[in-house]
Amino acid sequence: MSALAKRLGLLRSQAGTALPSVTPTPPMPTTAPRAQWPRADGARSPEEVVAQLRKLMKLRIPTPAARPTGPIDRALPGEEIAPGLRYLEQTAPWPREDAELALYDIRHEPAQRSDLLAFDTETTGLAGGTGTRAFMIGAADFIDGRMRIRQLCITTLGAEREMLKTFSKWLRPSTVLVSYNGRSYDRPLLTTRYRLARLRDPLIELRHVDLLHPVRRRYRGVWVNCKLATVERELLGVLREDDLPGSEAPAAWLDYLRGGSADKLRRVGLHNAQDLRSLFGVLEAMCDEAVIDSVVVPDDVDLAIAESGFD
Repeated sequence: MSALAKRLGLLRSQAGTALPSVTPTPPMPTTAPRAQWPRADGARSPEEVVAQLRKLMKLRIPTPAARPTGPIDRALPGEEIAPGLRYLEQTAPWPREDAELALYDIRHEPAQRSDLLAFDTETTGLAGGTGTRAFMIGAADFIDGRMRIRQLCITTLGAEREMLKTFSKWLRPSTVLVSYNGRSYDRPLLTTRYRLARLRDPLIELRHVDLLHPVRRRYRGVWVNCKLATVERELLGVLREDDLPGSEAPAAWLDYLRGGSADKLRRVGLHNAQDLRSLFGVLEAMCDEAVIDSVVVPDDVDLAIAESGFD
């Protein structure tokens, strides 16, 4: 204690105003004590209760999903012809070379093979409407005696307008569209996307052969259904292996946009290309069957030879 403090204490004691001694209080804790689970003697903690319940209900403790350790496969076939727009072209030999196809029996006028263009879209949904967009457009035609397949795929939402413009360049006034349910789904969907993009719709004035309708007229009640996969099997003998169903195409594209693997999106492209090949196969098979149905075999012709020729 300093001399000044002693002197002040002496003066207070002489004046009778000495302050009573005060016991200092301990400092308040900086943090409040953690609340404890109220329990009686012998009671279990909440963690023990949960563990016991899991054991009784035979529940496994959830484990976090393992994340891939290696690099994600992001490779897509083809080349990028514009930001976010990929283009893939491939050709294959085609057994038929007739320049004109007679389509009377499927209720259409004849068409030149060079004018035919089969098309199919892969979309973000199956219900249609303005919220549904096509993220892939595939088209097949014939050039130099071979079938050519061209596919456009967008990897960003902003590339849709450029995809629509590119597809319109593949069409001519003489083009005859070939599709399967395209008159009710693919073409109206593309028409909506062209309007929303403020582009001229190049499809609305073109001839359109929708194979779904003649197939239904001829085989409804004969086959289990008239899906394209059934038509392929019954008419063309095509059985798809490891094919990605069309219902999984939207999820495959959205997963790629979010940084996921390109594996399923590549399978969507393979599915689309097979659809295009099948469209021309079904078109020619329907015409061939119509010709066979109209042939009358004379009585003096050996039926065994006739049947073997028509098989």
